Amino acid sequence: MTVRLGVNPLLWTNDDLPLLGDETPLTQCLAEARRAGYQGVEMGRKFPTTFDALGPLLADESLVLASGWYSSNLLEHEADVEIEALQGHLALMKAAGVSDMVFCETARCVHLDRDLAVSRRPRLTDADWQTLAPRLNRVADYLAEQGIRLAYHHHMGTPIQSTDDVARLMNETGDNVGLLFDTGHCRFAGGDPLDWVARWGRRINHVHCKDVREAVIARSRNRNASFLDAVVDGVFTIPGDGDLDFEAILGQLAAQGYDGWLVAEAEQDQTVAPSWPLAQRSYRYLHDTARSAGLRLAEAA
Repeated sequence: MTVRLGVNPLLWTNDDLPLLGDETPLTQCLAEARRAGYQGVEMGRKFPTTFDALGPLLADESLVLASGWYSSNLLEHEADVEIEALQGHLALMKAAGVSDMVFCETARCVHLDRDLAVSRRPRLTDADWQTLAPRLNRVADYLAEQGIRLAYHHHMGTPIQSTDDVARLMNETGDNVGLLFDTGHCRFAGGDPLDWVARWGRRINHVHCKDVREAVIARSRNRNASFLDAVVDGVFTIPGDGDLDFEAILGQLAAQGYDGWLVAEAEQDQTVAPSWPLAQRSYRYLHDTARSAGLRLAEAA
């Protein structure tokens, strides 16, 4: 069992709030990711959406594509409509050799609206679950036939955010619906990362490693803030810079036999937290902590 270390371009350019890092070129992101030591990167909004265009950029820095986010709308339309809509993204994932596609239901979400408090995020009714679960299973089964496993991303401000949401997701879907475990979103939503790994480790097929500042979580809840305002306020940071115990979290993943990507993330204002020091420090911390926790690291190319 081995893990690979990747990084999300959110360290350089924010996807949800374009004003953060808008001036940073993609070439800087890729060069600094490789210089820091990372083996792969996830997709970001500045990435080309075809492998003919993206492949050479990755090859120039000896990087691979770890995965890429896909926003679904299964609460609003049938699975076959979604399958048709994701064909371009799927083609890119397959051409890049990606094994697990980051997937999130974003119908009715509030995380992209800075004027809406995250407390107003959508709550699924029983009828909603009866719609969503079979459609999600259908898409996941289709992706499995294509050689790619769905990695469902629980996310603040979306229909599946809390521990109860994830529990129902895991109960009502089959094994082809994998779980992207995001340490930061888990804790911001009030969850216990160690509990989540213990309960659903068998389904976890992709991991986002970002830290949280508990004081900012408390302040955001007290102010009934939006997700984006919490991000600007510094709710997230790189692993090792916040309040989460990554030694324990990664140790729990090791005990579960995890063998996918560990992807460092930190949605922050780059004028406050410059990208290169974050990339460098996050790699060193994640590398050393993963090894100490008992995870076997794949050798860099």
